[in-house]
Amino acid sequence: ILDGSFVIPDNEASTTAPKFLSRGHLYKVIVGETIELPCKVQNLGSFVLLWRKGSSVLTAGHLKISRDQRFKIVGDYNLQINGVKTQDAGDYICQLGDQENRDQVHTVEILVPPTLRALPHNGQVTARKGSTVTLECKASGNPVPTIYWFKKDVYSGPTHLSDSSTLILENVDRHHAGTYQCSADNGVKERVSMDIQLTILCEYIAATNVHYLTFITAPPEITVEKAWVHAAEGYDIELVCVVHGDVNSEMLWYQNSFLLDPTDRRSMYPHDDRYSLIIRNFQPTDFGNYSCVADNALGRTKKYIEVSGRPGPADFISPALSGFLDHYNLTWTIESIPPLDEIKLLYRRLLMNETYQHPGKWHEYHIKPIPIRTDGTHFLMSYVVRNLEHNAVYEAIVQAKNKYGWNEISDIHQFYTRNHDLLLDIDMEYKMGISSSEKRSFKLVGLILPCLLLMYHLLLNV
Repeated sequence: ILDGSFVIPDNEASTTAPKFLSRGHLYKVIVGETIELPCKVQNLGSFVLLWRKGSSVLTAGHLKISRDQRFKIVGDYNLQINGVKTQDAGDYICQLGDQENRDQVHTVEILVPPTLRALPHNGQVTARKGSTVTLECKASGNPVPTIYWFKKDVYSGPTHLSDSSTLILENVDRHHAGTYQCSADNGVKERVSMDIQLTILCEYIAATNVHYLTFITAPPEITVEKAWVHAAEGYDIELVCVVHGDVNSEMLWYQNSFLLDPTDRRSMYPHDDRYSLIIRNFQPTDFGNYSCVADNALGRTKKYIEVSGRPGPADFISPALSGFLDHYNLTWTIESIPPLDEIKLLYRRLLMNETYQHPGKWHEYHIKPIPIRTDGTHFLMSYVVRNLEHNAVYEAIVQAKNKYGWNEISDIHQFYTRNHDLLLDIDMEYKMGISSSEKRSFKLVGLILPCLLLMYHLLLNV
């Protein structure tokens, strides 16, 4: 290891580059079962294979890193997961620990058999003759189950009525009385069913009702305001899904494929086409994958939102051009409610000309954070990268850790050092496309921010 980079001695380097023989694949497995993800490599040599999920390393070679006893290496380097859970869904990466960090990605989808509950819970509905009755069943599972409605008849058998979560019966009379059955099926294991008993009070004479007909031409379309939401214990969060087109669609909320109901901490609010799930006094059990499902007569649509306590990805705000020959003030913000425990900074030089680009080796630094809190959910950080070459192009990435774990690695931030004349190379200026006013603003930010950080450090030591 030299300056935070991994170097393989020449006498240990393999003459033939390793390559993957297996291919990435989408695996679907029923919750509770066992799955084996393949990772077969030819000419591995002295390189080490890593299995990871997101930023969490599960295994290194045959050494198990994760404390979860359900994970283990079988065969050569296949990853076996016993008793899969809903939170095991996601991308699993088999990574080759060479200088290129090549990897192979398997996506795991957890299939959950359908569960069903009827409204009302006692399965008994009483209505007056001439009124409109709405029977409702809610199902959960993955994939999202389809609900079927039947009316039972001891003589002719069940009659299929509808394929929706609700069954609406208008202007009911004694012929509507009887047992209605809702069934849920998603192709995972057996279909589940529940019965609702409808009783009609025939002595009631209903007034005339006017009904309005809405034409639905397509399944609903959903967008989410934020696909990733940061949270911490004790705080309040809001998840938002927006329905486009059919605003009368029914909206259901799920956590890890399980249907959610309102509680003293959890509320669902519709407002026009905007549907909100608000969670108050956030608890550890509230972390996970959420989904909003919109339903109309022509189908269902689902969108996902991840709620995590880990920091958000670093957002670089320092200008691309350094005002110095041999160092650069790298500045970024990170979304995190808990304090940051550790920062990992990697940078490398990018050798390039008109027709050629070749990245150098990564230099890695572990930084003890002394960030400035800009608001209740964001930190501001700055670090001076020194001993750089003049008139050169560099790339940097940042990763942060709080008490909930490491965040995803940031996008690559590219920056440049000045030449000896402190003048922009004409070709570089053309590539960057920076105006004169922008240059002055960038330089001002580069001068003010280190001063603010210095004052903050001095206050800490008073």
